[in-house]
Amino acid sequence: MSELRHVLDIAALHALLQREFPQAAGFGEIVSVGGGELVLRLRDGDDDRHLRPGGTLSGPTLFTMADLSFYALVLSLIGPVPLAVTTSLNLSFLRKPSPGELTARARMLKLGSRLAVGDCVIESPGLDGPVAHAQVTYSIPPR
Repeated sequence: MSELRHVLDIAALHALLQREFPQAAGFGEIVSVGGGELVLRLRDGDDDRHLRPGGTLSGPTLFTMADLSFYALVLSLIGPVPLAVTTSLNLSFLRKPSPGELTARARMLKLGSRLAVGDCVIESPGLDGPVAHAQVTYSIPPR
């Protein structure tokens, strides 16, 4: 969806998250935004808070990656509307992620005035193929 115009850049998104959603602001780093996509990187996936027994990254960590990356993508396209909320997120676990870095690539499939629909692919360096895939819908409040 390269015809989509992003109204917030990386610096503006980080500032907005820090101001409006500080508990999520430090979770990952937005590394690119444009063309209807956003990439979020988690570098500290070997931190104990992200691991589950057995030494793999936890489901809640993967879910947060998908949700946060799509939230930031929505805001990059509609501007500072922090009350946009998840209405649906279906996450499929595809491979066991190794501890360490994760990358989430959120992609907008349809952006309407009230709903945003897209997906997110989460990858772990060194693994062949994604570790998770999410289908995401966000509700956009009236402006």
